[in-house]
Amino acid sequence: MINKMQAAIIKKDFQGIIANKRMFSVLLIVPLLMTVIIPTIFILTTQFSPIDEVEKMAKMLDSAGLIDNNFDAEGLQQNVTSMLLNYILPLFFLLIPIMASSVMAANSFVGEKEKNTLETLLYSPLPLKEIFGAKILASFFLSMAVSVFSFIIMMIIIQTELFFLTGSFVMLNINWLIVMFLVSPSVALLAINLIVRGSAKSQSSEESQQRSVFLILPIILLVAGQFTGIMLLSAWLFLAIGAAVAAVALFMFRGHFSKFHYENILDTLRA
Repeated sequence: MINKMQAAIIKKDFQGIIANKRMFSVLLIVPLLMTVIIPTIFILTTQFSPIDEVEKMAKMLDSAGLIDNNFDAEGLQQNVTSMLLNYILPLFFLLIPIMASSVMAANSFVGEKEKNTLETLLYSPLPLKEIFGAKILASFFLSMAVSVFSFIIMMIIIQTELFFLTGSFVMLNINWLIVMFLVSPSVALLAINLIVRGSAKSQSSEESQQRSVFLILPIILLVAGQFTGIMLLSAWLFLAIGAAVAAVALFMFRGHFSKFHYENILDTLRA
């Protein structure tokens, strides 16, 4: 359960992000690019490209043989669009929570240092474990809120575009359920663990955010693998990735907190 003091810390962190125009604009622009601009380009490309180009795209993407070569042009376009929607775009919802959580998590303890409020926070009646938990929850709630909001906006826009262009909708498969309820939250928690731990030791939010790069690079490689047809992630692979990342995030949380002491944080104030 979240107590009143933890809720106050979470509320303060949210207000700090909203008040910071630079950080707040990042939270709006990057998800907009990933969930509106890029998917729209995908749809326009599959619907208006010559059929031979669509066939080449289908062969490149379809490493698992999911597309029937006997489809007519319209059916082929529909299936390529479905593959892009159900196999490529879910990976963007691994990048979005990392980006969103890194914005707040990197600013968690560093922001307190920069505003000279960290010492006051540490001397509050809250135990360090609860302060640490409140900082993690604030970042997690923000990343999930951005992810869910981005997903809703993306689905409305994509399905509207498809209805006007083709007169039909594309059905979502189970990949989305696994990504939104397991993989995305697990990735967010892993990113937050890395960044909040770094934030307690860093002198600037930029220095703290550098740790998120180690999570972004593997996801970019996964996206590249999907596009080139090297590896098409099935529901089972998404499930395995989610379970593995959740286990690592839990292990890191316990391991990091055991090394998280008042003295370590206060030493960074004197550095």
